[in-house]
Amino acid sequence: MAVLEIKNIIKTFQTEKSKISVLEDISFSVDKGEFVCLVGPSGCGKSTLLRIIAGLEKADSGQILFHGQPQTSPTPKITMIFQLFGLLPWKTALENVEVPLEVLGMKKETREKIARSYLRRVGLEDFENTYPHDLSGGMKQRVGIARALALQPEVLLMDEPFSSLDELTAKTLRTLVLKIWRDRSLPLNTSIMVSHHVEEAVYMADRVIVMSPRPGRIVGEVRVDLPRPRTEYSRDKTYFQHVDEVVTLLEKGKRRDSVSGKTHH
Repeated sequence: MAVLEIKNIIKTFQTEKSKISVLEDISFSVDKGEFVCLVGPSGCGKSTLLRIIAGLEKADSGQILFHGQPQTSPTPKITMIFQLFGLLPWKTALENVEVPLEVLGMKKETREKIARSYLRRVGLEDFENTYPHDLSGGMKQRVGIARALALQPEVLLMDEPFSSLDELTAKTLRTLVLKIWRDRSLPLNTSIMVSHHVEEAVYMADRVIVMSPRPGRIVGEVRVDLPRPRTEYSRDKTYFQHVDEVVTLLEKGKRRDSVSGKTHH
């Protein structure tokens, strides 16, 4: 049975002058243990879709099912890592990781212990008392990863988590995220990541879902049948074939959009 089912999601935004269609009849499912990447042009609704799955935003119509049950509000079982970290500047790294645990009403001693253990997992055990302004971009995102994991979720959502980082830092964090996802001692077993980077998506994912320009529709998907652990951006012929398949679908989405004569705002 699928862990997540996204069924017929439609989303529009109302402006002063008109209603803008953002997502148009989006449907797909994600099985237990799967790592899925969503790719598509900027503004096609990828991040909005992720927020709807997380329960942070409402769809106009359609359903999100989690283990077969309608999911209409945030749950600790589905957590999210944001592109721009989302850390509270007046709190230390440790206190930032504690925030969602505090919201759940967990006792100080217990949440500190959990926060410390996850900071260790992401290699920041020596930076517990450091404030965000003294952390590099990569370290801030490590805190964001620790904070999302501290809730011990089953599903991890990631909204372009490496896009604001330099390539060397991004490469290190991709490896870290995959190591955590493959760690069977954690309840986390399913991931959905939004990316604008085709090579990254093929490296990370079991399946890449490709979206069209706004309004976002699914134009196809590519199953990545490469063994793990993978060598990033390897010279493997199959790897580049998958990259080409994703690029072809992206181009197909753009052509279909231009033929349909849709106007974007």
